Amino acid sequence: MSAEVFCPSCARSHPTDGPVSRAARCDDCGADLRCCLACRFHDVSSYNECAEPSAERVVDKERANFCDYFSPAPSARTTAKGESSPAQSQLDALFKK
Repeated sequence: MSAEVFCPSCARSHPTDGPVSRAARCDDCGADLRCCLACRFHDVSSYNECAEPSAERVVDKERANFCDYFSPAPSARTTAKGESSPAQSQLDALFKK
């Protein structure tokens, strides 16, 4: 069964045939791929920003970790560095940033 993991930094798709290694890095930008930001359970509105209630707390969401519940997100959720999401752009306009 093949799947793909999306880079949380540049949103590039990386095909994978098995579990994502803790050492896996993006070929384009070098960001860690097995991190909270690339996981389907990452949810900023949940306790510890994780929708999996049994997962241990991970402080740095951008760094590789040993979470047993890691599962690649079904799509890229982030924008490339330097770009703002539409919601962030609206907030910036509201607060004149």
